[in-house]
Amino acid sequence: MKDENKILTGNSLKVLKTIDTESVDMVYMDPPFFTQRKHSLKNKDNSKEYEFDDKWNDITEYIDFIKNILIECKRVLKKTGNIFVHCDKTASHYIRVALDEVFSTTNFKSEIIWSYKRWSNAKKGLLNSHQNIYFYSKTKDFKFNTLYTDYSPTTNIDQILQDRERDENGKSKYKTDENGKVILGKAKKGVPMSDTWEIPYLNPKAKERTGYPTQKPVILLNRILEISTSENDLVLDPFCGSGTTCVSAKILNRKYIGIDKSKDATELTEKRLVDLIVSSSALLENGSSSYIEKDEKELAILKSIDAVPVQRNNGIDGFLKINVKNKPVPVRIQKPYETIEEAISKLENSTQAKNSDIRILIQTNELNALFGVNSNVIIVKANELEINKHISDLKHIA
Repeated sequence: MKDENKILTGNSLKVLKTIDTESVDMVYMDPPFFTQRKHSLKNKDNSKEYEFDDKWNDITEYIDFIKNILIECKRVLKKTGNIFVHCDKTASHYIRVALDEVFSTTNFKSEIIWSYKRWSNAKKGLLNSHQNIYFYSKTKDFKFNTLYTDYSPTTNIDQILQDRERDENGKSKYKTDENGKVILGKAKKGVPMSDTWEIPYLNPKAKERTGYPTQKPVILLNRILEISTSENDLVLDPFCGSGTTCVSAKILNRKYIGIDKSKDATELTEKRLVDLIVSSSALLENGSSSYIEKDEKELAILKSIDAVPVQRNNGIDGFLKINVKNKPVPVRIQKPYETIEEAISKLENSTQAKNSDIRILIQTNELNALFGVNSNVIIVKANELEINKHISDLKHIA
């Protein structure tokens, strides 16, 4: 069959056998978790009830079922392909062994921990607030796209920009040139993404909530697709349920195949592929604020010029994410009580050791506004259009 943009109703194993060998770029599967119960949930207006059965005779029957699915998934994956298997504590240890047997321990890449906040309950013991996603490749030549996250507010960004080396005692120190000046490193993109993802669970009032049991948030699948696929790649979900994987694939311009034995599930998936509703996440958009000293206006200015905020520095508020002539570009935002001269002085005092050729001051008020200041500081008025013009000019000489 033509393997793209299809939602298929039927037994997952039988349908998988009809898919061409080595035609799929990535598999995400969120199979039954061996909960030994029937799951059911109604949609928001109680007009529809979705359910699926997760009861098995024993663990052997369940794992045989999972292994047969995994074998077919491996067959349809391209040599550069990856598989992500979603599970929880109930049978994750059995699933991990099955994955090792089918894909080999050498192709295990990561155990992703999806962490989220949940409402407390009366259960004795620790509150369940994470699920596992096992990441395996088919071969050693697998596709992977490195994503970067922002530095922690506790990180001294200005120190990270400086190269380090080991001294004769093996201790780390700043690298300097023959004149004793600190050698600056390459531009920093941020921190490579880790295997622990804090992504909110879909709450009952989330706009993308369909009422399907065990529905996963689109932003979770977006991240999985972003690290392991490119545009126009083919993504397969053999247990598509409410269709989150397929929705994510369509949003990110990937092709998709979704399979589910429930007609209600595949009809719901088809509907979601038309509506493409995604809930936003304040947590992901705003991040941790416990160490953040910048106010909303300052953070908005830094974000508008694609600068990394710097916390706990008296003279620097951020650094551009690009280097100019292989050197970092520090940014200071003029404070409401500061004159231009005072702001420039604090910026220059904080950047002398950084050996920066270009420094930017964002002017926010007219206190003693001067022009032609004898300084290499570029003064830019806090106007988005004017800021973007100067940053565009800098990119041409970067």
